[in-house]
Formats: sequence, C-alpha cells, structure tokens
Amino acid sequence: MMTVLRSVLLFGLAALAEIGGAWLVWQGWREHRGLLWIAAGVLALGAYGFVATFQPDPHFGRILAAYGGIFVAGSLAWGVLVDRFRPDRWDYLGATLCLVGVAVIMYAPRR
Repeated sequence: MMTVLRSVLLFGLAALAEIGGAWLVWQGWREHRGLLWIAAGVLALGAYGFVATFQPDPHFGRILAAYGGIFVAGSLAWGVLVDRFRPDRWDYLGATLCLVGVAVIMYAPRR
C-alpha cells in the first residue's frame, strides 16, 4: 500500500512540475511575461524529468505510459484551478478513462 501511495504522490509531483513548467513557458512567451517566466518553466520541466526516476517500478515505458493518463487529468484540473476552464462531460469522461488506464498499467497484480 505504501508503494502505491508513493507512486501516486510521485505522479502528482511530476504533473505539477510538467504542467506548471509548460504553463510558465506559455505565460512567458504567449502572454509576454518575459524570460524569467520562461526560465522558471524550463527549470520546472527539467525537474519533471527527474521525478519519474523515483517511481518504484523499474520500467521506463510503463511509467511514462501511465503518466500520460495523469497528465491528461492533471491538465484539465490545472485548467479548472488556474485558468478557470470549464470541462464538459466528455472531458470528464476522457480523464476518467485515462485514470482507469493508469490504475491498470501501474497497479494491476503482476507476477
């Protein structure tokens, strides 16, 4: 159980770093907030690259595939919390399907 909790927390941290980093770059470039925002985004994106290495599962492909689902749901959540985006039922359904995929890929019993 602790391994699953650790994995979920690491996925959350990875999402925060990647989505937040991309958002900072977006703000720096598209919203003309400047090079400091872009630099902070680049640093956050770099930090994201390291977070996955702390996952308990040793398979890079599995970690990255599962993280894809976290990224989808996390991006929608970021949009709601930061950009006041209003998802529709299809957004919610898609995110739910992605999170079910994460659970199957990462936490299904294996030998």
